[in-house]
Amino acid sequence: MKAAVINEVSARDKNPFIVKALEKRGIEVCNLGMKEGDYPGEGLTYIHTGLMAGLVINLCGADIVVGGCGTGEGFMISAMQYPGVFCGLIESPLDAFLFGQINGGNCISLALNKGYGWAGDINLEYIFEKLFSDGYGQGYPEARRASQRESRERLRTISALVHRPMTEILEGLDTNILSAIFNHRPFADFVKNGCPQSQLRDMILQKFIGR
Repeated sequence: MKAAVINEVSARDKNPFIVKALEKRGIEVCNLGMKEGDYPGEGLTYIHTGLMAGLVINLCGADIVVGGCGTGEGFMISAMQYPGVFCGLIESPLDAFLFGQINGGNCISLALNKGYGWAGDINLEYIFEKLFSDGYGQGYPEARRASQRESRERLRTISALVHRPMTEILEGLDTNILSAIFNHRPFADFVKNGCPQSQLRDMILQKFIGR
């Protein structure tokens, strides 16, 4: 299992706790967003990190994206604008278990400031323990498994129908947004070296990053 961790500016100090909690579960981590100690400057907002999540999923660069923001709401809404992204807001281990079992999504959004207090790092460990428990996406309760599997497949079809292709989306986006994410070195290096060849990757390398 490979997870892409993408922190935005307001939650960059929580990055090491997320990475540590994932690595305790034996998850391979690609740390692509802002890190503790990064100078905030303009920073990456949830607008940027939501797009980055959409690109990671559409580039087939990771099995799951772990993001978030102060409340988790903004990143979730932002990420869900892009094709093939199925994101859940996770605030507790129970949320994580039910999202993993029932929804089987490929992106989670964490509340990293609101309610993040004493033992917040322990809560993260418990969240990932339950998220990646055996039988990811198998359904809960057992009697509802077939129906939930059917619903997930229908959502994939709907997502493909209602979204423009990612290459077209990039063509129409604000160049300031694109510049911010593709000038963020960990993300640019990941696109170059961590993603399989595809039409989307080739377009990004030719137009936004350079080989």
